[in-house]
Amino acid sequence: MKIASSSASFAQLLDSGVLTQLEWLDLCASELELDGVVFDSRHFPRRDGDYFAQLKKIAVDLGLTVAALAAHDGLEAGGERRLEEALALGAPLVIVTASPAAENPAAWGECAGALAALAAAAKAHNVTLALRNAPGSLCASVGDCKRMLKDVDSAWLRLALDATSFGALERPSDLVAKTAIATHTIFDPSVFAAPNDSDARRMLASLHGFRGFTCVDRSDQSGPPNAFHDALARLQALKADGDRTAVFQPR
Repeated sequence: MKIASSSASFAQLLDSGVLTQLEWLDLCASELELDGVVFDSRHFPRRDGDYFAQLKKIAVDLGLTVAALAAHDGLEAGGERRLEEALALGAPLVIVTASPAAENPAAWGECAGALAALAAAAKAHNVTLALRNAPGSLCASVGDCKRMLKDVDSAWLRLALDATSFGALERPSDLVAKTAIATHTIFDPSVFAAPNDSDARRMLASLHGFRGFTCVDRSDQSGPPNAFHDALARLQALKADGDRTAVFQPR
């Protein structure tokens, strides 16, 4: 498992102009020491090819993998543009969220149809969709995710699994094989992955065997990066310790 973060963690600083996307990339590499980044489609000051090429090149120069593009409007009209942007950035994944949960019986079919159409476009662009199991969406539970994957029935639709958002009785491990990228939100960086914190351990345990990127973000989008960096460093250490334990466990 590799660690990434998205520009959503610095949304307020980016929106206010205090931080540019180029400075954010440098911060991810030099201060946060991340393996990769996820671009949030809401944070581009420009959307021309030259700018996307510049972002891609800087990521390469900094040793950062572009793990995905998060497209919150992916299922809306013009969502195919996000696939083109992902191609320009060198992102293999576009993260989308299912429609909001609704009592309308037709809502599920409409969402599945929109995902199927976007998955067909994703195949044409050679970019995979990753469906996020967001709370309050039509795909918030393990059962919802399984059903949507079955209904859409496309190899170009996978999951952006947030294993910690499921209920206590659900088994997110059943979905790991269909997961292209995992996600996690840190609500208190000062205690995350500390010795007395079980949140990070539960996340790592639920993603056992997962080899892709986990996009770790923070709920406080305007806070200083120091505490976030410390939390990420503790997570890396915890992960490394778990990897060593797994290697030396008797078979």
